[in-house]
Amino acid sequence: MSKVVVISGHPDLGQSNTNSVILSQLSQFIDDVEIRRLDMLYPDYQIDVEGEQEVLLGADIIVLQFPFYWYSIPALLKKWMDDVFAYNFAYGSKGDKLKGKEFILSFTVGGPDESYKPLGYNHFAIEQLLHPLEQTAYLSGMNYHTPVYTHSMVYIPDVYNTLEDVQQRAMEHALKLTNKIKAISHSTDNAIRKFVKNWFEEFDQLPAESDFFTAGLTEDVNWKMPDGQFNGHDGFCEWYEIAKATFKPNCDHQVEQIEVHQFGDDYKVNLRIRLIAETFEDSPMEGNEVNMLVNEAWLVHLNKAGEVKIFDYDVQLVSA
Repeated sequence: MSKVVVISGHPDLGQSNTNSVILSQLSQFIDDVEIRRLDMLYPDYQIDVEGEQEVLLGADIIVLQFPFYWYSIPALLKKWMDDVFAYNFAYGSKGDKLKGKEFILSFTVGGPDESYKPLGYNHFAIEQLLHPLEQTAYLSGMNYHTPVYTHSMVYIPDVYNTLEDVQQRAMEHALKLTNKIKAISHSTDNAIRKFVKNWFEEFDQLPAESDFFTAGLTEDVNWKMPDGQFNGHDGFCEWYEIAKATFKPNCDHQVEQIEVHQFGDDYKVNLRIRLIAETFEDSPMEGNEVNMLVNEAWLVHLNKAGEVKIFDYDVQLVSA
């Protein structure tokens, strides 16, 4: 199950008739979820940037839950985004910390559906008004998903709706959001992307034993590298000994691009990887620092337990 972080942007959730219901339902039906109430954490608007960034680093799926205020997000949530989505964290030359994470907007809209049409009093469709948030996801490298939103969610006694109606809509909204999160969490694409992330994080450390890697390889894996081809677990272990003798631990494998495509009953994973590493003086690299760009093509399948297994691994050098 993926780690889900929900950022609640309502400025006073205690006065909410709908967002509070949605969050309550999520806490009941999503197993690994952390709900962060900005109204309680930061009533003074003084955001703990490092703390919030640390939370996002551990998330697989990020959900922004908020009421739609004046065609946008509430001020507290905007302040949170302005501070947390900082240079070299969410964007910039080193700002890849959110790359590959799943991003969902979930919000309540006071006006009825027909008001968000060209002849309605709000004129523009919801999707048009969301373009700045959509672009935020694209710039930070997150995967933007179709938002979950519900109209007619304002309750004003004897003026708009009934409390029972808006809370029923909130329950239905929570169900749609729960189903969306579970669908993303259990998708094959997401499982493969998580595997890729864990794979390179482990490679960065170059552990003494190769068990982690062989567990993700089929027994007859074809391992094709610029310096030769290796077959099976024994072949991989032979190559891995060479890699450990060449590169120092604490490498930096940067996943610059990832594409997952179904390939018959299997999946093809195309990757653009940048490796930044220090090398040993007695290696073929002679102690020189490496900044290497490669294209990788994997063929993988999922076994009955849902585990990713690589059966073909092909690395092509782009630049060194």
